[in-house]
Amino acid sequence: MTRHVNSLEPLYFEQMFQGTPDPWSLETSAYERAKYAHSVRALGDRPYELGFEVGCAKGMLTRDLAEHCRALVAIDVSETALQGARERCAAFDHVSFNRMTFPAQVPLGGPFDLIILSEVVYYWDDDDIRRAAQWAGTHSAPGGDILLVHWTGETDYPQSGDEAVEKFRAALPEPMEVIATDHREDYRLDLWRNCA
Repeated sequence: MTRHVNSLEPLYFEQMFQGTPDPWSLETSAYERAKYAHSVRALGDRPYELGFEVGCAKGMLTRDLAEHCRALVAIDVSETALQGARERCAAFDHVSFNRMTFPAQVPLGGPFDLIILSEVVYYWDDDDIRRAAQWAGTHSAPGGDILLVHWTGETDYPQSGDEAVEKFRAALPEPMEVIATDHREDYRLDLWRNCA
């Protein structure tokens, strides 16, 4: 399988969301439902003041995260996906959605005490992973959490799930405490806390 060399372009994702109502079966698969539940359980009962979710797609995980954050900023590169996310999360007035290509574009504000990168880091090349990790490290509040969840099967993306997580962690500028590292059959979950 030939991998992409550069980060995947926003058009790739927009075409995916325009081409089918549910790309990657985000809304219908048992795998996705279990992964969302695992992600939320990993956070425990901790309340977060300000969360930032990269690659929210149609807001499946966003809806669950909204109940743990007093404010949540969710972004995606696809306007089609964001329309679905806005509809799904319409009851939450403390959640804002923006079309943004992270890490080339970053949100204003912060620091964030929760940063979520679920199924996104492996779409980036090494340079974008470094930029994303450096931004996350410097915009994570002291004691803030960074949650990564990634498929670990074979892909044609720029990175495998394992490569993406290891490169991201190596590029973080702040010391991070490992709160959880959980390898399941098809994915891994990593939760780190800013020790600064």
